[in-house]
Amino acid sequence: MTTSTETLGVESLPAAFAALGDDTRWELLQRLGTAPASATTLAADRPISRQAVARHLEVLREAGLVETEIHGREVRYRAIGSRLSALARDLDLLAQGWERRLRTIKAAAEG
Repeated sequence: MTTSTETLGVESLPAAFAALGDDTRWELLQRLGTAPASATTLAADRPISRQAVARHLEVLREAGLVETEIHGREVRYRAIGSRLSALARDLDLLAQGWERRLRTIKAAAEG
């Protein structure tokens, strides 16, 4: 379980960023943030096939950003909020590090 202070870990970041680097996957993840949905349901809202949506969802699942739920014969995907929160914390930590570096460079240049 991911708590409010955990991050994804450096080994998970490349997969998460690669998964989010595609506009379609980003849109799918945003949609799954509102409610779980099947690949068929998600494909109905997009100009791509159900199979293409399923491939995008698999990339998100492998990156640990979505998980599946079985409802009868239907597979629904849902965003894992705790993983997305951890990714946001990782980005914040990265930004803080860069801000410190830039302040150091600025101080050295002005001093």
